[in-house]
Amino acid sequence: MSLSRERWRADRALLNGDRAGLGRTAGALYPGVPRVAGTALLTRPEWIPDAPIPLENVRLEWDAAPAPPAVAAPADGLPDGFATYAEAMAALAAPAVFEDRPFYRLLAADLAPSGRGVLRLGPAGYFDGVDIGEAVAHELAAGVPGLPLRRRIGDPRDLSRRPALSAITTLTVTASGSYVLHWRDPAKVAHAGGLHHVMPVGGFQPLTGGPADLDLWRTMVREYAEELLGGGEDYGEAFDQEAWPFHRALTGARRDGRVRAHCLGLGVDPLTMALDVLTVAVFDDAAFGELFGGLVEVNAEGRVSVAPFDGTVPEPMQPAGAAALGLAWRHRAVLGITPG
Repeated sequence: MSLSRERWRADRALLNGDRAGLGRTAGALYPGVPRVAGTALLTRPEWIPDAPIPLENVRLEWDAAPAPPAVAAPADGLPDGFATYAEAMAALAAPAVFEDRPFYRLLAADLAPSGRGVLRLGPAGYFDGVDIGEAVAHELAAGVPGLPLRRRIGDPRDLSRRPALSAITTLTVTASGSYVLHWRDPAKVAHAGGLHHVMPVGGFQPLTGGPADLDLWRTMVREYAEELLGGGEDYGEAFDQEAWPFHRALTGARRDGRVRAHCLGLGVDPLTMALDVLTVAVFDDAAFGELFGGLVEVNAEGRVSVAPFDGTVPEPMQPAGAAALGLAWRHRAVLGITPG
């Protein structure tokens, strides 16, 4: 019997209405799997360095033609007329921004050597991640017996089993101990709606296809402009990021040591199997004021506020955000953060 559109929408609403609770349920399906800093985020020993790695010491490698993932986008569990989860979502429950843009797929990672690390990436599209990640979460919310898609994927940390699209989760914190907090509006976002998160957070993706923009910092700078200052995402074909005044200002502050960016590790969300590169950017207070004096209160994805960096985690919190907070708190002295 085919699934009705009404039932699919109702199950999607259940997912968006209780991502925190469903995340706990999903996490319980992986007993014994290492977690990041006592959070729900799944990880591997080689994904968490002993100390934060300066961002410039993370080497990025490119594979233009990687082997396809073992599990393809499921065609079952969808209303008639839809071949993929992204197709159904676009027609029946699309968030404010929902486009199949080019993305980087993580193929391998090793951050264990102290002070250095390597990430190997290949090409993908945003809907490749939606078709698996949101589908596997929807399956849990709908109470599908046996969770067949989740069972086919197996270990969420096995990057060969699915298109492991990587996001960059950045904790933005001042040296005196305050950080930028985001509440993600489920009406505006496809992932982590209804949860708190650190910011900026965005998919690791090029402006165009291919490896030309394979740089963590360049992606982070664009996310800073979009999420903290309310900038748009349409940069145009003629966009020159190196000449962009905001990029020059933020990169200059980093070069001068007034902004210090580090990689904290990697982790996988048990609910959606979303993979996050965890980073932290520590701003001297004056530099934060200069660059983000126009910090928005509402952006295209939710509400923005400033919270004390004191070792606590707001609830409900997206696992990657909780992990970034936990790791940064653990390494606060090394990072030069001195909460009052």
